[in-house]
Amino acid sequence: MRTKVIKYIELAREKDSLRRAVKVALLVGVILNMINNPLLFSFEHYREIRVDRVLLTFFVPFCVSLYSSVLANSKK
Repeated sequence: MRTKVIKYIELAREKDSLRRAVKVALLVGVILNMINNPLLFSFEHYREIRVDRVLLTFFVPFCVSLYSSVLANSKK
C-alpha cells in the first residue's frame, strides 16, 4: 500500500503532469470565474470579491487534472 502511494506522489510530481494541470486550471478556472464571479472582471465591485472562492475555482480543476494524469500514467 505504501509503495503505491509513493508511486502516485512521484507521478504527481512529474513536470508534464504538473504543467498540464496548471494549463487546465488556468483555462477552466478563468471560464468558471467568468460564470460564477462576474464581478471579478469589473473593477467597480472589487470589495465584494471573495478571494477564497476565486482561488478554489482554480484549485479544483488543478486537482482533477493532476489526479487524472496520475491515474492515466499509473496504468502504463
